[in-house]
Amino acid sequence: MKIKVNRSQNADTRSANKIVSKEELYQQSKQHIKDVQNAIEWMREILLDAAENHDWTKLTNIDEFHKDFALIQSGNLGEFKKMHWFKDLHLQERHHLNDKCPDGVNLFDVMERIADITMAGMARTGNIYDDTLSPEILTKAYKNTIELLKKTIEVI
Repeated sequence: MKIKVNRSQNADTRSANKIVSKEELYQQSKQHIKDVQNAIEWMREILLDAAENHDWTKLTNIDEFHKDFALIQSGNLGEFKKMHWFKDLHLQERHHLNDKCPDGVNLFDVMERIADITMAGMARTGNIYDDTLSPEILTKAYKNTIELLKKTIEVI
């Protein structure tokens, strides 16, 4: 989806190239508000897609997931995160940022992670495991999200 943005150069003192009338400032401010609404709608669509596809490897690879899960429950001394399902299948999902952070990490991945750890923790134990993301991951996600949005914009 391309987001079409009309030029509104005169809605900011840093970019205005003339004396701007109140009417023009009002119209360009309205345009800016609409542009931001369109960007947030685009973000909403991405988050909805993340929600619809969350933890898809648990369902599409249920046999492998259950096999490794059952091995751990039976007292196998292996480490779950080193087993086939987790390391070869589950880490294809983008929101496991401390286990495998994608180069193109973005704030949508971060938001999915927040939803994941909070909902899982509350539903399973009533608590959320201590969780952090490095400043490097967060900065990269921020910058990548801006670039992702820029690629969807068409200035007309």
